[in-house]
Amino acid sequence: MILSVEELRFLYRNREILNEIAFTIDQGEIVAILGPNGVGKTTLLRCLNRILHPERGSILLDGEDLRDLSTMEIARRVGYVPQRVETGRLTAFDAVLLGRRPHIGWDTTETDLRIVDAAFRRLSMEHLRMSYIDEMSGGELQKIAIARALVQEPKILLLDEPTSNLDMLNQVNILSTIAHIVQEHGIAAVMTMHDLNHAIRYADRFIFLKDGTVHTHGGHEVVTAEVIEEVYGIPVTIGELAGVRCVVPGEPVPAPGGA
Repeated sequence: MILSVEELRFLYRNREILNEIAFTIDQGEIVAILGPNGVGKTTLLRCLNRILHPERGSILLDGEDLRDLSTMEIARRVGYVPQRVETGRLTAFDAVLLGRRPHIGWDTTETDLRIVDAAFRRLSMEHLRMSYIDEMSGGELQKIAIARALVQEPKILLLDEPTSNLDMLNQVNILSTIAHIVQEHGIAAVMTMHDLNHAIRYADRFIFLKDGTVHTHGGHEVVTAEVIEEVYGIPVTIGELAGVRCVVPGEPVPAPGGA
């Protein structure tokens, strides 16, 4: 088990955002955090690497309490890809190399440079190496952020809407790459997602959040039309196309008293 979360509670300005959150994550797993806007998906992700500090509960990373680890130690074990990437007058190569900071001693080594080169090749970004990130598209920046997280060589990847700025081809490429890395290196990945079809295709387990709590969690057996309607408030049909399960939304259920 890489990560264990127990009785997690988070408040923002005395308003409860998350309550009684509990789950575990094992090696080789991709976990999708799902739910409507404003339910606390990003907040939960930020608690998992101590960007945010929960009011109560425990988060164990490799059996160690996250509160007992230094920021640098967390960075060695956890790679984080936010929704929005900060830009500056850096080349893509230098921006990705920053991901090696938790491992670099007095100076950059040949090993560090080799790991960065491998990340550029893996994400098919060799042509961007010397481009400045403040001149890049949102999709290119997203790939740079993912590369930077990968070169940390983490035990767990946290990705906040990793495909939000990507076109269809790059969405599939990125998610396939993440899936291969998780299996190849025996790490884990936790992704907040809006696209249920991507989640079904690439995730092994699912955490559905509703009203700040875990409504349902488990494997593919918990992704049902009933659960999705309860969480999102819209009826769906789940079918299969080209051997892949997919979700087709219906019409929203009118609110009581509506026109």
